[in-house]
Amino acid sequence: MTYGGRRRSGAKSMLAVKRTLALVAALAAAGGLACAFPQQASALAAKAPSKLVPHRAIYEMTLDGARSASGITGIDGRMVFEFTGSPCDGYSLNMRMVTQMTDTQGQTNLTDLRSSTWEQGDGKKFRFQSAQYLNDKLGDVTMGRAVRADPSETVKVNLSQPSRAELDLSGQVFFPTQHSIALIEKAVSGQSLFQARIYDGSEKGRKVYETTAFIGTVVKPGADETKLEAPAKEKKLGELPSWPVSIGYFEPKNGDLTPSYQIDFRLYENGVSRELLIDYGDFSIQGTLTSLEYLQAKDCR
Repeated sequence: MTYGGRRRSGAKSMLAVKRTLALVAALAAAGGLACAFPQQASALAAKAPSKLVPHRAIYEMTLDGARSASGITGIDGRMVFEFTGSPCDGYSLNMRMVTQMTDTQGQTNLTDLRSSTWEQGDGKKFRFQSAQYLNDKLGDVTMGRAVRADPSETVKVNLSQPSRAELDLSGQVFFPTQHSIALIEKAVSGQSLFQARIYDGSEKGRKVYETTAFIGTVVKPGADETKLEAPAKEKKLGELPSWPVSIGYFEPKNGDLTPSYQIDFRLYENGVSRELLIDYGDFSIQGTLTSLEYLQAKDCR
């Protein structure tokens, strides 16, 4: 394989890694709240329940499968993220994912994504920054902030990196925590389909993704205790209801019925996720929970 081929594989896998982080981060910050209509979106996060669990989770990331066209024969790495905050102080997420990829010629590429976000408790403000490294060389850096303007609910984005720009996002747009809030509410209420537009600052801060989430039948507490990883057993995840969730990400306005990629996971009522799988078409990555630590929660005053 040529070096150019390896670069294409690396770029594609970096994109998949980035989107995985964005979704997992959003789900980690979620709570069982009521879903809002477009004009109510800014109020979602302000009603976060006390059972929202600040935590630090580590996942082992491995190659689940790959077609020959992907040029990938192996993926090994680790994803770490830490979620803290409250409806009063806002929600913070600090994440890092490092993976080593091996191609069909035995060449390896090391990808490293670092991301930090903060979302105001009432859903009106969102800050984001991320940096991507390939083989220890800094690549894309994105930094910006978004504000939801009342009463129109138009989201105004100000980007400072990679270049200064201003964007207006009209229509219903969810920030990550808001989307997760709505997703868990749908699951709790027994609904199986949720379509939403999400803005999380990814793709250099310029893209809003169309998403379709399919929510499976609830797994009742204790139903899969024997299948839990050691950290999940230790933190008694099996005592909570959970749902299998599959979310497809679609390119806006292209009319394609096939998602650009799809993320599957088991979502627990307290916002923790396990059994991660991201399918990018020609390869897929599996995430296994290897560590889970609950962090101290701060009550609103």
